[in-house]
Amino acid sequence: MRLKSQLISRARTIGFDLCRVTSAHLPQTKGDKLDIAIQNHWHASMDWMVTTAQRRKSPDAMWPQARSAVLLGLNYGPDIDPLQTLCQKDKATLSVYARNRDYHNIIKGKLKTLAGWLASKTKQDVKVFVDTAPLMEKPLAEQAGLGWQGKHTNLVSREFGSWLFLGSILTTAELELDKGEIDHCGSCRACLDICPTDAFPGPYQLDARRCISYLTIEHKGPVPIEFRKAMGNRIYGCDDCLAVCPWNKYAQVTSEVKLAARDELRKPDLRKLAQLSDEAFRSFFSASPIKRIGRDHFLRNVLIAMGNSENPALLRHVQPHLKDPNAIVRGAAVWALAQLAEPTQLANLQATHMQNEQDQQVREEWQMV
Repeated sequence: MRLKSQLISRARTIGFDLCRVTSAHLPQTKGDKLDIAIQNHWHASMDWMVTTAQRRKSPDAMWPQARSAVLLGLNYGPDIDPLQTLCQKDKATLSVYARNRDYHNIIKGKLKTLAGWLASKTKQDVKVFVDTAPLMEKPLAEQAGLGWQGKHTNLVSREFGSWLFLGSILTTAELELDKGEIDHCGSCRACLDICPTDAFPGPYQLDARRCISYLTIEHKGPVPIEFRKAMGNRIYGCDDCLAVCPWNKYAQVTSEVKLAARDELRKPDLRKLAQLSDEAFRSFFSASPIKRIGRDHFLRNVLIAMGNSENPALLRHVQPHLKDPNAIVRGAAVWALAQLAEPTQLANLQATHMQNEQDQQVREEWQMV
């Protein structure tokens, strides 16, 4: 018990807001839910979920020697309503977690420090994880008592609402375990009802193929036409289901400076984002998780947002991308152009560009104009 108390104290000193311990074993029911998601193809193109499914079902399936799991929570609560920029159509809306430094790097450093301390105290092996291995962190966090998986499948905390980053330490040490958390969603379905693309087949189920977070981050091809209007000005992620959770009334603004929103990322101007070269993109987002999706897919999202802006003045910032080297960017530019241009202007541009287009997907975009 003294070790457990020291562990919690150490975690808080390092900068974590929550620290709890659970078994390194998850019940079979959690693995069954993963199987159902895969069988229904809700994982979309994330094939790594299939290839790692058996190891993912429980930590001790991945590392048989593991006995305990230390779950850490880091609050990243925003200082403003993250949905307020959705009505500012010439601006971009970025997910709260992407408005500053990449949380993976921040948390991993803290985890390594804490894990090193734990290993020195117990003389046992440790491994740290931040979305870097087949580990179901949300079910583990629920089992440890950090919160519960809400109807939107994300973790909800009674202390921090929807805004918790998770990190995990697996260890061969036998630590004192905490009690799990129970579901406090009740009859509320605010997170399900607000989803712009109806990505929830039912409570506690998520179809990534319809999720704007997946479509803007993980999806590598053209965004399916049926979801483009619903994306609005969301160019990286979507916080709608998180932001409307009633438990956010207990949320707190993050105390981690590196997670506080950069002013230039609170509501960036679509015009400026559309003009970023590859070099400028990598420089502007050098320490951001946004950098990982690359300039081309980022521009795809920006162009769709421009098409949704209802502002013809953005046309001159869309047109240069009709000649972009990347076909996915060109295709998004065609769609944006079709939303903003007058019929005569659109017909002239179609006649000019379509005959020289070599990519079939982009030609199809022109044909739908």
